[in-house]
Amino acid sequence: MRTAQVSLPTIGMIAGTRVALGAGLGLLFADRLTPEKRCAAGWALVAVGAVTTIPLLVEVFGSRRETRNCESQERESLEAVSALS
Repeated sequence: MRTAQVSLPTIGMIAGTRVALGAGLGLLFADRLTPEKRCAAGWALVAVGAVTTIPLLVEVFGSRRETRNCESQERESLEAVSALS
């Protein structure tokens, strides 16, 4: 199994980019603003959400590591200690 350790600030950034992307898409499809303002604001938020997602994806998926069961970790620890002796 593969896991990724993600820090709390990274999770916050991921959530923030999803909000910006969603708000941008919402503005693109809403009728509350004039078409010009809605289009400008919507595309700006979509662009920010999309562009900021790329580095976050690289950070999350670039730090993936395979998890090992407890027995293999314990065995490696014992081997490391015996190598030092």
